[in-house]
Amino acid sequence: MKRNNIIYIALSTIVALAITACTPNAPSEESCYINESQLNELVKADNGTVYDLNDFVDKFMTEPGDFDNYRTRSYYSNKVDGKDTTIFLFSIDTIPSAGPGIYIRGRVITDDYGGNFYKSLVIQQMKDGQQQTLRISVDMGSASGLYQKGQEILIRCNGLAIGRYANQPQLCVPSYNNNVYAHSANAKIGWAPGRIPSPRFKEATKLIGQPDKSKVVYEEMTMNELNTKYTSKFKMDTWADIKAIRQFDGHLVRITKVNFTGSFDDQGTLTNCEFYVPATPSEPAKGDPEVDGSNAYVFAPSTGNVGYPQSRYVRGGSPAKLLLVSASEYAKYAHFYLPPKKYVGYIQGVLGYYLDQPPTTKYPLSDKKWSVTPSNLAEDILPDCQNATDASNRWVPQEWVNGEPQDQTIYP
Repeated sequence: MKRNNIIYIALSTIVALAITACTPNAPSEESCYINESQLNELVKADNGTVYDLNDFVDKFMTEPGDFDNYRTRSYYSNKVDGKDTTIFLFSIDTIPSAGPGIYIRGRVITDDYGGNFYKSLVIQQMKDGQQQTLRISVDMGSASGLYQKGQEILIRCNGLAIGRYANQPQLCVPSYNNNVYAHSANAKIGWAPGRIPSPRFKEATKLIGQPDKSKVVYEEMTMNELNTKYTSKFKMDTWADIKAIRQFDGHLVRITKVNFTGSFDDQGTLTNCEFYVPATPSEPAKGDPEVDGSNAYVFAPSTGNVGYPQSRYVRGGSPAKLLLVSASEYAKYAHFYLPPKKYVGYIQGVLGYYLDQPPTTKYPLSDKKWSVTPSNLAEDILPDCQNATDASNRWVPQEWVNGEPQDQTIYP
């Protein structure tokens, strides 16, 4: 019996030691993040250069890119600075994979918890008090779990690509679309910027310090100031304007003293949204965000999984000016009712000029191409807004349920 006890104790000790040996150490800050000293050593050992975001785009992104056979509506001819020129709305330039390291750094200014930045990030760099930004297309679900808002990152760009998708510059990889069953497939087959595979992006990216949302910079302005600095630049008939539009894309802005108008952009026409009206024997239902299309009185009704961004207008300034607020039909707040017109607050998010097809007489270039894309409902869309006549009357978001608002009396 004594011998058996000794064997049991010995086996227990071996098992305990084995379990201890197999238990991974808790990750330390040093193993997850790099500091400035480590960053400098890494770049120096790679004979690398850390580019400012605008300089990086200027150096590696050309107008036509490296590829032929882009999707068919990728480019158009226009007079730029008085000369006949081809403007490419979609392009891809590959970045050398060999040679010295090519780096960029920036702070993540988006999150995908609200579902409005699906498989994409935007990073911000502050230079001489001015922001520089760049979109990053990454094939990663719940990217904010690793790359949180406020997290500064360093990216080794060798072997990746820089391109434009709908005129918006972004770090990407080349992607060829041959989906003949896609909506408007004849206009989409061809090369376009694609998402960087998740393992490839993780390999190329280092976290600099811990996330700090307080260092995310919002450029606060009125609608008049927004128009003067940004949205009046839309003609794309000079290289200076074209460059400005592309550099301004991705900027993080906060527009003060605005209200939702209850209207949307219906293929170039300002159209009022509609509340849900049940079907009758003679009339179909209207305003159902699941069925009825783009006119429902919510942020982003269904597109039938086509997936184009939805837009709703806010208004502000004197004289009054309009700005689109963009949302995805897959956002968590897609079917929340728009705030009533009488509620005034600020809207904040990523500014963008989305131009996915050449301008025509029916769809001319205009300031209506500009939009702000918020991340989340509570944080970014009219936070702290109130009834203009009653400072204590705050807006409470309400979701579309069974076609009836919870309290329709607050709506115009």
